[in-house]
Amino acid sequence: MSRTRTLLGLVAASAAALALAACSSGAPAATDAASGDEYGLVTAGTLTVATEGTYRPFSYHEDGSGDLTGYDVEVAEAVADKLGLEIEFQETQWDAIFAGLDAGRFDVIANQVSINPEREEQYLFSEPYTVSPGVIVVKEGDSSISSFDDLAGKTTAQSLTSNWYELAQESGANVEAVEGWAQAVALLEQGRVDATINDKLTYLDYVKTNGQSGLEVAAETDDPSLSALAFTKDKADLVAAIDAALAELREEGVLAELGDKYFGADVSE
Repeated sequence: MSRTRTLLGLVAASAAALALAACSSGAPAATDAASGDEYGLVTAGTLTVATEGTYRPFSYHEDGSGDLTGYDVEVAEAVADKLGLEIEFQETQWDAIFAGLDAGRFDVIANQVSINPEREEQYLFSEPYTVSPGVIVVKEGDSSISSFDDLAGKTTAQSLTSNWYELAQESGANVEAVEGWAQAVALLEQGRVDATINDKLTYLDYVKTNGQSGLEVAAETDDPSLSALAFTKDKADLVAAIDAALAELREEGVLAELGDKYFGADVSE
């Protein structure tokens, strides 16, 4: 046997031994799994995420730098990092965001998508990473309202197109029509209404932005709104992987830290 053939034989044997050692050690082989191909991603190795980029504090551009940031953005970035994937954001208007998901332009939507029965019929959702009950907001120190029953005969400021308007009416309140949260708060601060109902995230964001606001939460609903990452129905494996990542981020306190950063409170559970 020639020396060349002997060397080739040794090389082959060494390669086989290394492969066997890798398998026996449990280390993952460099397969499609490493690039995320098993998830059916739009781009292998990259999590492509749809978000508005104009929805503060969830998805927006920082003043000055112009960098995309926000609670949802950072949650998505943390998830991608857990999965060992790069991340690419595609900013999309809300009215077109689900059509883009259906068309396969991106893998997931991260834009405070609330879970409801209609959406669950068409899409898969991750475990919620935002939990927001409805709250009654009153002037600090007002002890006359401590439950929704206490709204009977009181005046609340509500947008007539919101579900909070319906809840106020069901609670027996007299409703002062307003165009949105800012106007409702102004009337409340001026003492022209007794309360306003909105989601807790809106209240927390207001307090985080304005500091001591002179307002407080008097009561919360029992059925909070749950927001999660949204996927098409063929992404079950990706959803399972992201759920595992979210569980780790919750256990490690990362979700709580992001909630505190943007809202002054953990809003993930």
